[in-house]
Amino acid sequence: MELTLWSWNVNGLRAIMNKNFINIILQEQPDIVGLQETKLQAHQIPEDMKDLNKYHQYWSHAVRRGYSGTALLSKVEPLDVTYGFGDPVFDGEGRINRAEYEDFILYNIYFPNGQMGEERLNFKLRFYDRCLEEMEKSRKTGKMVIVTGDYNTAHKEIDLANPKENSKYSGFLPIERAWLDKIVANGWVDTFRVFDPSPEQYSWWSYRVAARPRNIGWRIDYFFVDQEHLDQVEAAGIRQDVVGSDHCPVYIKINLP
Repeated sequence: MELTLWSWNVNGLRAIMNKNFINIILQEQPDIVGLQETKLQAHQIPEDMKDLNKYHQYWSHAVRRGYSGTALLSKVEPLDVTYGFGDPVFDGEGRINRAEYEDFILYNIYFPNGQMGEERLNFKLRFYDRCLEEMEKSRKTGKMVIVTGDYNTAHKEIDLANPKENSKYSGFLPIERAWLDKIVANGWVDTFRVFDPSPEQYSWWSYRVAARPRNIGWRIDYFFVDQEHLDQVEAAGIRQDVVGSDHCPVYIKINLP
């Protein structure tokens, strides 16, 4: 069975509903969609989401209104869905959907942004470390583990347009990039780079200074997979043609037994 998985930071679901969101999903028909930064509470889920009636829908909301939030849309009904790491330190911002399927485990995560200062940067780094613990715990089940979302860090210089100018800013700090080095060293694979080693492949562009038309961007949205199941990934890419947010969707195609 082949499945197509999308990950998309929508930067406000209610805002993107006015930018053809429903029609994009209906036209493209991904099997599973992980959304980040939905920015809504349970009572604010748009009525039009009912048009996506082929999808089981799972929502995680931040305690703070209009902030963070994730959602998982899945044509295949998961065996189980949870909404955090089981730690109140990290679970109040609606950043995590974990779905277990018969053949794989999927994490849809909106990783913290560290640009608000040292305290938030430290929170981001602690979140990263806790995430790796959870990834490794799921890996021990023997199932394929997929970790997708907005990681809020560009890994290599090739992954952003202006690496030198951004080397002292959160999102491209050595300490943040080191965590991505760490998960790679632990046997987790950035699926996009398996299929596309080329530069100027970005998934986020600032709304300022017409960055997207000029392709002054960052690649901060990823699908990582445990190396034991990499052979089940048939394709990975970035849908730069899909607009509506400051991010575009990224995707993988997997072939299950």
